[in-house]
Amino acid sequence: MTTRTLRIGMNGITGRMGYRQHLVRSILPIQEQGGVTLADGSKVQVEPILIGRRPDAVEEIAERHGIERWTTDLEGTIADPEVDIIFDASMTSLRAATLTAAMKAGKHIFTEKPTAETLEEAIELARLRQQTGVTAGVVHDKLYLPGLVKLRRLVDEGFFGRILSLRGEFGYWVFEGDVQAAQRPSWNYRKEDGGGMTTDMFCHWNYVLEGILGNVKSVVAKTVTHIPTRWDEKGAEYPATADDAAYGIFEVEGPSGEEIVAQINSSWAVRVYRDELVEFQVDGTHGSAVAGLRKCVAQNRAHTPKPVWNPDLPVTEPFRDQWLEVPANADLDNGFKLQWEEFIRDVVAGREHRYDLLSAARGVQLAEAGLASSAEGRRVELEPISL
Repeated sequence: MTTRTLRIGMNGITGRMGYRQHLVRSILPIQEQGGVTLADGSKVQVEPILIGRRPDAVEEIAERHGIERWTTDLEGTIADPEVDIIFDASMTSLRAATLTAAMKAGKHIFTEKPTAETLEEAIELARLRQQTGVTAGVVHDKLYLPGLVKLRRLVDEGFFGRILSLRGEFGYWVFEGDVQAAQRPSWNYRKEDGGGMTTDMFCHWNYVLEGILGNVKSVVAKTVTHIPTRWDEKGAEYPATADDAAYGIFEVEGPSGEEIVAQINSSWAVRVYRDELVEFQVDGTHGSAVAGLRKCVAQNRAHTPKPVWNPDLPVTEPFRDQWLEVPANADLDNGFKLQWEEFIRDVVAGREHRYDLLSAARGVQLAEAGLASSAEGRRVELEPISL
């Protein structure tokens, strides 16, 4: 069988996510394995074209990995008839324009999120995809991670009984940049450049909640800028104008219409005292589970201990030891790579990707609602989005 090649213009490839997760851990491994295998046994190979604004940085990455084509000309790449897919991992403030141009040029798109700075822009992108008929995929990487795959399996198997609540903890300490260099880009902390914890992470939490429990119906949130001053990549001091923490309570409609309360804390100003950088605990009438990026542990009703509150005595219950690890029962590859492979199969088949621009719009809607809730001190209900 002949092998078809899809040429992918990869924009924003010098950034942390674009380089590490999408190029090094997804596209290059797909290329090295001979492409993506389709249902009929044929293969689809990928050929990356690196795009970035800093020519020296893009050229260095291309040489390091033996990639022939690289450019600083995003518009020219979008217009190139030999390019099949445009991927975007650049700054949030530039994304909507890039995706719009790509779809109008008939290119399939795969993109990081948020897809736009406003809900109106995000909905317009979803409408444009509908009009152009291209395949559009939005990164929903966390749903492909082993820990959440196991958690979703427990939901599907009815392990929890009636699901009551979810609580999530995400974040770590991002250094200010004065003494130790920050491990996140400085634009993340400038609102005018599209930065902010709520804008970034509520898009993730929306698809996580949808993928594990159900649709989000309302939110109450508090956003904060805990660290008001930071230092950029050149060592220059700057004011942090974006929120670096967001504390949210979400009402979720469960599989049978029941109300589930979810609360998720997100912070770049917290020190980690948990097994992983993100953890979700789901509690139900018949059992509970805690999932991180890779590991998931569970405790059913019959094995639930009966602790008694007594502040005068030391705790003797080995609570962590009373949970059982949930097995994977399958080999699970890198989550970003798995979604890339699924998206490529959808492109070849000419069908919609299950995590599309409408899903992304709901994430932007939740981020906007969270910011409004914090600013106005009220609960914000989410209206269904229609195209």
